Amino acid sequence: MKTTQLLFESAKDIWEGYHRHPFVRGIADGTLDIEKFRFFMIQDYLYLFEYAKVFALGVVKANDHELMQMFSANVDGVLNGEMKIHREYMKKLGITEEEIERTKMSLTNKSYTEYMISTGFKGDSLDILAAILACSWSYQQIGKKIADENPKAIEHAFYGAWVEGYSSKDYGDTNTRLIDLTDKLAKNCSEEQEKRLVDIFVTCSRYEAMFWDMSWNKEF
Repeated sequence: MKTTQLLFESAKDIWEGYHRHPFVRGIADGTLDIEKFRFFMIQDYLYLFEYAKVFALGVVKANDHELMQMFSANVDGVLNGEMKIHREYMKKLGITEEEIERTKMSLTNKSYTEYMISTGFKGDSLDILAAILACSWSYQQIGKKIADENPKAIEHAFYGAWVEGYSSKDYGDTNTRLIDLTDKLAKNCSEEQEKRLVDIFVTCSRYEAMFWDMSWNKEF
C-alpha cells in the first residue's frame, strides 16, 4: 500500500463526515445561509495566509532544487490562485480588507494553523506534505463529489464558483502532484516515520472537521 493510500484509509471515516456535514451539503444544494458562508470565507482567507507559510517552510526544509521549486510554486498557487476565489466572493459579500484586518482568527482556526506551522518547523518535507494534504486533498474530494452527484451545482448563481474551483482539473492536477510527490519521498519510509505521518494527517483531518463545525456555528 502506498503511503498516501495509508493516509487516506486512516482518515476515511473523518472525511466521509465532511460530505454529510450541513455546511457542505448547503453548498451542494445551494441552501447554505449566506451569513454562514461569509463567516467561513473570512476565516478561510485568514487560514490561507498561514497555509502558504507551511508551503514556505517546505522551501526551507527542501534538500534539492526540484523540491524547492515545487513548494515555491504552491506558495504562489495559494496566494495568487486559490485566493482568487476568495477575493471574488469577498467583493460579492462586501468584505473589505479593513474588515479582514479587524477580524480575529477563531480559536479553531488559530489552533489548526499553529499546529501545521509547528509541524513544519519541527519536521521534514514529508511531515509538511502530510499536514498540507489533509486540507488540499479533502477539498478536492468534496468539490469532486458535489460536482459528480449534482452537476448543476456548478451552475448555481452564488455557490457555483466555489464548486467549480475545487472540482476543477487544475485543482485536481495540483493535488495529484502533491500525492505523487508524497509517495515518491516516502518510498523508503520506516514504520516509525509512517506512523508519524498518519498522526499528522489524521490530526489535520480532525481540524478540518472542526473547521466545518466552526463555520456552521460561526464560532470564534
